[in-house]
Amino acid sequence: MSKTTNSIKLTKRSVDAAAPKSSRYTIWDEELKGFGPRVQTSGIKSFILRYRPGGGRKAPIRQIVLGRYGVLTVDEARKLAKQNLGRVVEGSDPAQRRHSQRKQMTIAELCDLYFAEGTATKKASTLRIDEGRIERHIKPMLGNVQIGALRKADVEKFMRDIADGKTARTIKTRACGKALVRGGKGTASKCVSLLGAMYTFALERELVLFSPVRGVKKYPDNKNQSYLSLDDLKRLGTALSEIEAEGGSPTGIACLWMLALCGARKGEIVGLRWKEVDFTNSCLCLEDSKTGAKIIPLGHAAIELLANQPRIQDVDWVFPSDRADGETHYQGIGKIWKKVRQKLDMPQLRIHDLRHSFAAVGATHGQSLPIIGAILGHREVSTTQRYAHLADMPVKKATNDIAKLISSAMSGEPVAAIKQGRTEEASIDKSEVASLISNLQQLLKIG
Repeated sequence: MSKTTNSIKLTKRSVDAAAPKSSRYTIWDEELKGFGPRVQTSGIKSFILRYRPGGGRKAPIRQIVLGRYGVLTVDEARKLAKQNLGRVVEGSDPAQRRHSQRKQMTIAELCDLYFAEGTATKKASTLRIDEGRIERHIKPMLGNVQIGALRKADVEKFMRDIADGKTARTIKTRACGKALVRGGKGTASKCVSLLGAMYTFALERELVLFSPVRGVKKYPDNKNQSYLSLDDLKRLGTALSEIEAEGGSPTGIACLWMLALCGARKGEIVGLRWKEVDFTNSCLCLEDSKTGAKIIPLGHAAIELLANQPRIQDVDWVFPSDRADGETHYQGIGKIWKKVRQKLDMPQLRIHDLRHSFAAVGATHGQSLPIIGAILGHREVSTTQRYAHLADMPVKKATNDIAKLISSAMSGEPVAAIKQGRTEEASIDKSEVASLISNLQQLLKIG
């Protein structure tokens, strides 16, 4: 049983000054009756709320813990207390409701409810990634924990365990397929972010009164970000030619060329359909992408590549699978990219880095960041915008200039840099690219 003290005005200073004693005690707030921090003998302080459900002195006293001091501030805890007292006035019993909810719902069940009712605005590709993190990391580690019982320390341990590889394993995905679950710090941070989203959903549904994810410091994002210079792009072009000569799929190689020439995301090109290609206005009109429907302007080199791409009757995919039925798009780009990395001796290079390189080449050759952002689709483009406007926009010229530089480099030709109205031989120092990273990150929205 905790002792009580006289009520005082609760502030951060007064709560900080409350020292542990031989037995736990509670300091009551003079502003809000029944609310205050309980101080344990260990020094831990948690905000509690006492009330009588239904009103009247004969009603039994109930008590709920609002959250730990440090996770909640004094003002935040007082706000929660007022919300709960408001429910009491309406005839509810927060302690009983919490008991029932905690007894009935586990984190695994919260995952299922969130997936069913809290993800309406997420894209299918994002949901697939979320589902993988839930099934491979969150449910195995926390699935049986009651949602109200999870604490910040538990979330921190959960993050450390994933980072240390405790969820790593090989799982069967299809009849003959498998997936390697590795864990790591990046995965751990993303799983914590997803868990936080689910607890935000639970807060909105009044399933919990606070989020144990709040205040958890995630691992820093140390993503490997590679920006290929024009010399690197020349080596890339040579590597692709060698792979094709060795029997590599022409379709997959064309995909990679296209990605290098237009700065699009992998899914936007691999899943490209002929009906989305506008040769007249030199652009792609994507029905869907990571950022929704959008227009991607194309340079002459990219248009020429598409014009030379074989078209198969009754197949709408620009880059169809190697299967004869053509029912799906090309699936083997990852295998070709693995060979590319080996030839370039760049084991950490990602396909997405071709998009970064497109932006880097543009930035190091005088294109403004807003123009690059427009090319990459970081500004919303109305699907009803007239395509003819693209021909008069500065992004069209910029797109063509960048694609020309990349095409020249990958083809092994001398690289011409347009500068002050004259043609000069371009030599790109990687240090120049590095100096632009902070600005480029504002545009690239890596992820």
